[in-house]
Amino acid sequence: MQWQTILLQQHKGVGLITLNRPHALNALNNQLIIEINQALDLLEKDPTIGCMVLTGSEKAFAAGADIKEMLDLSFPQIYLDDFFSLADRIAQRRKPLIAAVSGYALGGGCELALMCDFIYCADNAKFGLPEVSLGVLPGIGGTQRLTLAIGKAKAMEMCLTARQMDAQEAEQTGLVVRVFPAEQLLAQTLQAAEKIAEKSLTAVMMIKESINRAFEVSLAEGLRFERRIFHSVFADADQKEGMRAFVDKRPAQFTSAKGHHHET
Repeated sequence: MQWQTILLQQHKGVGLITLNRPHALNALNNQLIIEINQALDLLEKDPTIGCMVLTGSEKAFAAGADIKEMLDLSFPQIYLDDFFSLADRIAQRRKPLIAAVSGYALGGGCELALMCDFIYCADNAKFGLPEVSLGVLPGIGGTQRLTLAIGKAKAMEMCLTARQMDAQEAEQTGLVVRVFPAEQLLAQTLQAAEKIAEKSLTAVMMIKESINRAFEVSLAEGLRFERRIFHSVFADADQKEGMRAFVDKRPAQFTSAKGHHHET
């Protein structure tokens, strides 16, 4: 593929997508969203890939959506076209997707990070949803995912005032998992991704599916779902290998993470 707005690399079972519109601080335009999805499609289909990482530059993960592209759009056309709906596919991925955020993650950039399964950030990271300053509101899930991540009061205050949140506050509120010095961010994120990629792909995807279920259904339904998924994993050879390796006191050799689809 000839990428114009991203870079794609693969190493040790990890697919790394780097946003690459430096002149626009990686602002999200239609082509960037299309190319992220095309890259994710390739990584999801590749059985050797067990985890995916999304990152930007040191200065900006993504500093918003491309305002010039939206300035003259009108309703009902954007309603009929379901503008931004392409972005929803990023959040619907089945393999784990980690965001590595350095610098600005504002507006659509913050929403893009929130679509990932968890966020690691650099100590220079700045998160914000400043859409209210443009006379609009977040439109790629910001009001929903930020609220689920950090609670109503903080989400409401950030969206209403357009205030930016620094890395330390982002970690304290649970928006990000860990903060690293900027020069260590990518290495630390890839290390975590490689650890995930070594695991059973079946188990990893089931964990993601089960945790995401907790946001959709009641506790009783969620527990029932988890239990059935747990039962089903006993049909997978990786379960036999993982438990046998534990009993034998040796490292497990998971095959689904190495590109073999096995049948029992």
